[in-house]
Amino acid sequence: MARLLIAASGTGGHVFPALAVAQKLPDEQIQWLGTPNRLEQSLVGDQYPLHTISVEGFQTRSPLKKLQILWGLVAAIFEVKQLIKKEKIELVFTTGGYIASPTILAARLSGIPAILHESNYIPGKVTKLLSRFCDLVALGFQGTAKYLPQTNTNWVSTPVRSQFYSPQPLDLNIPDNVPLIVVIGGSQGAVSVNKMVRQCVSSWLDIGAYVVHLTGKNDPDADSFKHPQYISLPFYDNIAGLLQRANLAVSRAGSGTLTELAITQTPSILIPYPFAAEDHQSFNAKVFVDVGAAYCYQQKELTEEILSQTVLDLLKNPEKIEKMRQKTAELAVIDSAEKLANLIKEKC
Repeated sequence: MARLLIAASGTGGHVFPALAVAQKLPDEQIQWLGTPNRLEQSLVGDQYPLHTISVEGFQTRSPLKKLQILWGLVAAIFEVKQLIKKEKIELVFTTGGYIASPTILAARLSGIPAILHESNYIPGKVTKLLSRFCDLVALGFQGTAKYLPQTNTNWVSTPVRSQFYSPQPLDLNIPDNVPLIVVIGGSQGAVSVNKMVRQCVSSWLDIGAYVVHLTGKNDPDADSFKHPQYISLPFYDNIAGLLQRANLAVSRAGSGTLTELAITQTPSILIPYPFAAEDHQSFNAKVFVDVGAAYCYQQKELTEEILSQTVLDLLKNPEKIEKMRQKTAELAVIDSAEKLANLIKEKC
């Protein structure tokens, strides 16, 4: 029985894949490393011992602030190193983000293996800088390896939670025989996309579609549109059941969401987040567009008319949706979590 430290913090794109892998390691002693007041506090706390450190990214132009962040990073490295020693940790696994830096460097200083999972097509700065200190970098997309220097990589796709692999009943009042469109703005929401969808949605409802719109918690106009066929929610726990039922998704192009779309075979219209680091969501989306699984529009180019007509065309031509569904299914890797868990066990 190995003693593992999983470092995953912040957004669902980091936390959910790590949880999926942890579920495939029932015989290991797992502890979790996160940051204060983030998503892992509610998702992880009851399942694994949760430790927290304070760490930030370097997105600032202030030299003084950069020095403060650097000092905080150094302090975090030694804090994690002490945790590794105290808990007799034998391997660390991280899904990237700010927390990965002190975790990987502390593992290196402690002489234990570090495994990093990079879910985006274009690897983040942390992955590019610190992958050389990892024993293995697991990849969400096959093409990512060419962006990493002399690194031991293994393509496994991105793990998703176990509920995506079995039918999940919905508790929403949606008839069985109507087309369902699901709008997903990501864990942070997408106010600009939300606004455009509300401008378009009447035309979709007029031809009998239902819409479930996940607005996020930061949209001040979330309740401004009302209709019996339109369900607006800030968040919905059963996203697996929702995508299993959906005929079409309108979504950002985060790697976790794309993996969930592939597993549930949900065709999509993708609107990459325009401020994502390295524009990585556009590269993620391109993988789906290239095989015919999705349409993609840059936010600055997308208009109400384009979005409205694209959705209407698909709803009126279900054979197009069916072809996209088949192509989406081809991108699914159904044993990603098992593959990554086995790689972790090999390194213990």
